[in-house]
Amino acid sequence: MSISHAPPDSSEPDISLISDAKKTDTDDHSSLDLVPLVPTSSRRTRVPRWLRRTTGPLVLLALWQLLSSTGVLTSDVLASPGRIAQVGWDLIDSGSLTSAMATSLQRVAIGLLLGTVIGTGLALVSGLFRIGEDLVDAPVQMLRTVPFVGLIPLFIIWFGIGEAPKVAIITLGVTFPLYLNVYAGIRGVDSQLIEAGESLGLSRWGLVRHVVLPGALPNAMTGLRYSLGIAWLALVFAEQINADAGIGFLMVQARDFLQTDVIVVCLIVYAFLGLLADFLVRTLERLLLQWRPTFTGR
Repeated sequence: MSISHAPPDSSEPDISLISDAKKTDTDDHSSLDLVPLVPTSSRRTRVPRWLRRTTGPLVLLALWQLLSSTGVLTSDVLASPGRIAQVGWDLIDSGSLTSAMATSLQRVAIGLLLGTVIGTGLALVSGLFRIGEDLVDAPVQMLRTVPFVGLIPLFIIWFGIGEAPKVAIITLGVTFPLYLNVYAGIRGVDSQLIEAGESLGLSRWGLVRHVVLPGALPNAMTGLRYSLGIAWLALVFAEQINADAGIGFLMVQARDFLQTDVIVVCLIVYAFLGLLADFLVRTLERLLLQWRPTFTGR
């Protein structure tokens, strides 16, 4: 008779059965193929962005040409795109358009430079110092509510009919948007960042250089883009003041002779120069604000 050391009703599982089950489970998992999950957005056919951005203008251009060809839009009301392209080429070939563009760009550049210096300087004084805010902010807020176009007669009396009143109008139009945005950017810096900088031992100039100015830079770039749009708008009004050169001068001449094609060419040039300036500022913004992650849309 043999004696077993294990109890007859032992509840311990058989080790061999467990190992066999694990092996079978492992074999089942290894036989499964992993299928990568592809987002729904990536499965859609993507249209190039440049094609999407040009679709709208091309559709408007085709509709414009269709209305001109069918006689709905007469040449007295609005010239056809083909006629405008021909007139634009003639103006470029004669050199009158390139000369006018150079004159207008010079006026915008000078006015933008002066307005940027004045607006940014006033915003720094008003934003960084409380006494500066008390002395500067109220007069600036009063002046910005005055339409700068309404100051044209006063500028003519002060500066004459030369280049000075034209540049002064552009400068005035550029100053206030930059002032408001830079001032808001400075006062919008998180106070906790200021406290962190002070705890790290930064001086007042160090706080301004490493905390305040980088924090205000996004608002400053927005103000610069807005100021560029105002600069081209101010240029249109400025070049109506006894101008003898510039894009506005070509428009005044075309108005006198009812040349709608020349007027449209000048408007297209204004729009092209404005888009080019905005593209340059956006490129500068991407370079200066690489440290700030932003949402770019989906």
